[in-house]
Amino acid sequence: MGIATTERTFGRTGPLAGLRVVELAAIGPVPFACMVLADLGADVVRVERADGKRSFEQWHRELDRGRRRVALDLKSPGDVAELLDLVADSDVLVEGFRPGVTERLGIGPDVCLARNPRLVYARMTGWGQDGPLAQTPGHDINYLALTGALHAIGEAGGPPVVPLNLLGDFGGGSMFLVAGVLAALHARETTGAGRVVDAAIVDGVGAMLGMLVGMRSAGQWRPERGGNLLDGGAPFYTCYACADGGYVAVGALEERFYAALLHGLGLDPAALPDRDDPVNWPALRREFANRFAGRSRDEWAALFEGTEACVTPVLSAGEAASHPHQRARGSGPATAAPRFGTAGSGTSAARAGLH
Repeated sequence: MGIATTERTFGRTGPLAGLRVVELAAIGPVPFACMVLADLGADVVRVERADGKRSFEQWHRELDRGRRRVALDLKSPGDVAELLDLVADSDVLVEGFRPGVTERLGIGPDVCLARNPRLVYARMTGWGQDGPLAQTPGHDINYLALTGALHAIGEAGGPPVVPLNLLGDFGGGSMFLVAGVLAALHARETTGAGRVVDAAIVDGVGAMLGMLVGMRSAGQWRPERGGNLLDGGAPFYTCYACADGGYVAVGALEERFYAALLHGLGLDPAALPDRDDPVNWPALRREFANRFAGRSRDEWAALFEGTEACVTPVLSAGEAASHPHQRARGSGPATAAPRFGTAGSGTSAARAGLH
C-alpha cells in the first residue's frame, strides 16, 4: 500500500519534529498518548484496520488529530511485511493490544527490534504484560478499583464516584506511556539501542497515589470517603451550590487564601470555629453553604475574581472553551499542548503542535 516508502514529514514543528511514530490503532490511552506525541511535533502514522471498523470512533475525533493514516490487515502476511518495513524506518511503535497479541501477529518486540534495533516499542495495557490479571479484560473503572483510587473518591456515606476516565486511561495510562517513550528515546541517544516500554494503567495510577499514601502514613488520611482534606471533606476544599443551581469550587487551603475566602463571604474569622479541627468541619460547611446559596455562580465568580480566595466557577466543557483565560492561552478542552521557550522568553513561548 506504499507506506514502506512514505517519506517522513519534517515540516512539523516542536521538540519531536523529525521523529516518526507508528501507532497501531486502539481506543482510549493509545490515541491520547499519540495525540500528545503528534502535538509535540512527531510524525505519527496511524495503522488502522483494513475493514475500517473501530469501536467508539466518534469519541476519538479530537484524540485522532495530527496523524497520517494507512489501512492494513495485520492478519495478512503481505500487510505485516509492509508494517515491518515501516517500522524499520521509524523511531517508536505504540500498541495497545492484550499481552501476546502482537507476538501472535508476527509484529512483537523481538521481531520489530530485529528489524530496527533503535526502535522504542511502547506497550499500553491496563494490567501490564504479566501478573495474574494480565489477560483479563477491564476498563478505567476496574483499574482504579484495584489501585485504591476509586475507593477514595466520593461523598461521606455514599458510594465511590467514577471520575470519568481521566485518572486511569489518560493520567495513569497515556501520560506514563509518553514519559516512558521519552525516557527510552533519551537513553537511546547514549546507548544507541531501543527498548521495550511496558506501561500499565494500574502502575501509573499507583504512582499517582504517592501523596495520598504519604498522608496516610503520616496519620493524615482516613479510609472513609469524604472526610479528608483533599477528598471534599474539608469545607474549604470542596464545591458549593449557588442560588441559580450552579456550583463554585473552593480550594482555600493556605491560611491567607482562607482569610480571603472568609472576607469574600462576609464572615468574621473570630466568630468561626477552628478550621484545623475536623470536628468543626460540619458547622463550617453549613455556614459556607448558606452564604454561597445566596448568590448565583457567576455573581460569586465576579466577586472573587482577582482575589486569593481560590474560588472558581464550575464550568461545563462548553463553557470552559469560551472562558477568557482558556481563550487567551488557546487551551480549552481537548485543544491544549505544552509550550516551549528559550532563556529569557518567559512562559509565553510558541506552543508545540498542530491545531
